[in-house]
Amino acid sequence: MAVKLRLQRHGKKGSPFYHIVAADSRSPRDGKFIERIGSYNPNTNPATIQLDNTKAIQWLNNGAQPTDTVRAMLSYNGVMFRQHLQKGVTKGALTQDEADKRFEAWMNEKGNKIQAKKDRLAKDKSDSATKALKHEREVNEARLKAMTAAAEAASAAAAEVHAEAPAAEEAPAAEEAPATEESTDTAEA
Repeated sequence: MAVKLRLQRHGKKGSPFYHIVAADSRSPRDGKFIERIGSYNPNTNPATIQLDNTKAIQWLNNGAQPTDTVRAMLSYNGVMFRQHLQKGVTKGALTQDEADKRFEAWMNEKGNKIQAKKDRLAKDKSDSATKALKHEREVNEARLKAMTAAAEAASAAAAEVHAEAPAAEEAPAAEEAPATEESTDTAEA
């Protein structure tokens, strides 16, 4: 029986969630499996990978073949490096203490890189929020200036109309007076 370490898809349409399983290579993707050794959530940034490293190493030592995606995840979590160091210990190239020190140094470096990425993402998010807020303020100020200018123009136009209105009212009164005189003249005749 050929055993593969592979992903088993779960989750709803558009938001997948995967289990990392050891399964018979002949079984369907989401079918029967031998053992679940972790999970993978690609919906987060950075993607969340939870993995039982000892079980993964045990399966690799027993001959399980990981798929390309799972191999990348195992490498990301340090399982492949740990297995490589264990092979060196069994061959006598280095001691278990040296292998543990190298692995711890690698894990610390990897943890720092991951934390730096999370910090960068958080900083980018806050910068974009600050930038959006600044842009919104500029738009609101421009809108307020436009409204103020429109209100001033409207009040100036109203004042101009109001200033012309008394002159216009006086002119019809002068015209009406002769018209009334003419109408009285025609009425007498």
